[in-house]
Amino acid sequence: MQICRAEYRAIGRFVEQLRPTRQSMKTLQTQFPHLPPSTLLSIFSQEYQKRMKRSMPRHHAPDVIKAYYQRYRSEAKTRPSAPLLLELAHQVDLSPALLARLMVECFLEERQASVAASRHVLNNMLREPYLIPDLLLAKHVEQCTVNDCCYGPLVDCIKHAIGLEHEDLLRDKLRETNLSFLDENQLRAKGYDKTPDIILEVPIAVDGHIVHWIESKASFGDDHSHHTYLNEQFWSYCNRFGPGLVIYWYGFVSELDCQRERGILLRDGFPSDIVSLCQGPARSRV
Repeated sequence: MQICRAEYRAIGRFVEQLRPTRQSMKTLQTQFPHLPPSTLLSIFSQEYQKRMKRSMPRHHAPDVIKAYYQRYRSEAKTRPSAPLLLELAHQVDLSPALLARLMVECFLEERQASVAASRHVLNNMLREPYLIPDLLLAKHVEQCTVNDCCYGPLVDCIKHAIGLEHEDLLRDKLRETNLSFLDENQLRAKGYDKTPDIILEVPIAVDGHIVHWIESKASFGDDHSHHTYLNEQFWSYCNRFGPGLVIYWYGFVSELDCQRERGILLRDGFPSDIVSLCQGPARSRV
């Protein structure tokens, strides 16, 4: 799914008013019914994360964090059964999972006489809220984790699994078309440190462009993420291995596919028009 920049910006303006909830995703799908839900979720997640990064200085001020924690503690005494952290996150426009992290940090510092908790202990408690000694706080933290579709350990696990699933899909597609390749694990075993997901042992041509490597991205390619990938990954791949192909499985801003002559081709799925440079058009196994 390719989206022009103007439509992408329209989606971005619309999601500014949304919170990271499942209901928000239903609202987004109603507003843009012609786009796949997976594409909308990826766009929403990326736009929401940008919004949170812009607001971090405000939420991370020590006096603000203290006020959030005191407010939570006060309301926990009078309304313990209410979803207090979810309500607070909505009121201050902060990701529930990020707010839960701040609250657990405050709780641990309070218990340990203002000594900062180790990242390891904190992360374990966020992944497994039952490890939090305060059972009420544990329940509220779990509510935040389950109801946040953009941040938190549950989202991280889902994103990681989806990334691996699409890498497996890419390998399966390559095998079906009888293309020889080395994947990232095989390349690391050979001593390469920074590699694309796939290096083709025999180059192919797609849309008349030579492809030596393929990178799988289980996300939507917007301006910010794509330019970050260009600078941190894609240009170095080109310099080292030659021209390549990037697959954004959930689509991309169409105007970004402008670096073909410099060696980077974008697709939103596995190409069907592959030409093997030694065998002619690649064919799937029957």
